[in-house]
Amino acid sequence: MKGLYALAAVSLAISLLAAFGLIMVHYRLMAMDSELSSISLKISNLENRVIKLGESLSELASNKSQQVIVVEENITAPERVYELVKDSVVMIKALTVVTTFFGKSYQHVEGSGFVYDREGHVVTNYHVVEGAVRVEVYFPDKSMYEAKLVGADSYLDIAVLKIDAGDRVLKPLILGNSSKLKVGQPIIAVGNPFGFRGTLTTGVISQLGRLLETGSSERPIPDLIQIDAAINPGNSGGPLLDYSGRVVGITNAIWSRTGEFAGIGFAIPSNIVSRVVNSIITTGKYEHPWIGISGIDVNPEIADLINLSKPAGFLVIYVTPGSPADKAGIRGGTKTVKLSNGLEIKIGGDVIIGIDGVKALGLGDILAYLEEKLRPGDKTTLTIIRDGREMKIEITVGKLPT
Repeated sequence: MKGLYALAAVSLAISLLAAFGLIMVHYRLMAMDSELSSISLKISNLENRVIKLGESLSELASNKSQQVIVVEENITAPERVYELVKDSVVMIKALTVVTTFFGKSYQHVEGSGFVYDREGHVVTNYHVVEGAVRVEVYFPDKSMYEAKLVGADSYLDIAVLKIDAGDRVLKPLILGNSSKLKVGQPIIAVGNPFGFRGTLTTGVISQLGRLLETGSSERPIPDLIQIDAAINPGNSGGPLLDYSGRVVGITNAIWSRTGEFAGIGFAIPSNIVSRVVNSIITTGKYEHPWIGISGIDVNPEIADLINLSKPAGFLVIYVTPGSPADKAGIRGGTKTVKLSNGLEIKIGGDVIIGIDGVKALGLGDILAYLEEKLRPGDKTTLTIIRDGREMKIEITVGKLPT
């Protein structure tokens, strides 16, 4: 009998243990299920983040592809640039009065220009509208607007006109940064040569920083862009464009012995254009920075005469009395010598070799720096050679006398 009770007790104990085990397994399964749900939620969240990340990467890849396409099209497709700018390039017709032995007569001068802003300002060359009694601006659709002269700068050959366009929606061109241009870079010129409206020519930048004397001013124009794109009468004042459609210059002159295009054209850089035009629009004029010196670029013959180690810099021959250079103590020449070409100059003056730490190989570098970087009232430091010694002189820039 005792054996039966013992067996029953053992069976009960086993049953209880089994039940407890089942309960523990149940709770463990419930815990695992909760843990699996949490893991599943985390996985779902991670999947959503991966999807969003993938979408972002796809969008970035798409944008990058679009940018690459634009660059590739810009490099190879001047026709796209033309479509972008054609409605903003205008023909300028100026009526001037010419006085001759027989009396007064009227003469028409044609040139090009472009829309500068939505207020109706149009930029062109000064020599296109010089002395004009009436100026007309023609758009590609042949609509005409009479223009008034806001202001001009004869030295840099820039003029600003203004039209009342009424309901017409003007499309101003965007100016680029001419300081970033490179020799060999492809460019586009759009204008109206010989009256042929909207003519596009292409070429490359042949050189930068050219100094050119023109008939409109006694002073040379500095920092010009030399190009080989065809420029002819009627192109003057038109935009020079990079392959993004930005204006990097204004075409203004050619070099030729015959008067016809000979593969050498020039454009005023956009960085100078921007300064001059904005000043004219705001004040009606542009005040040129000026220090009051004249002289000659140092060549090998002059370098030998003044004992310079290399032919570089600008030899100061004359200093204008009372000018900023005079007040700062810049010295002009004292001894007259005759060069091998018959030209007489005065040596003994200072040789300018730098301005604000920028190397100056000649007058062109000095004028370009003045026009692009300085304004009347600014202080600048010239690096000079005097009596064989290099030294620095600070000058307060003045205003070019008119």
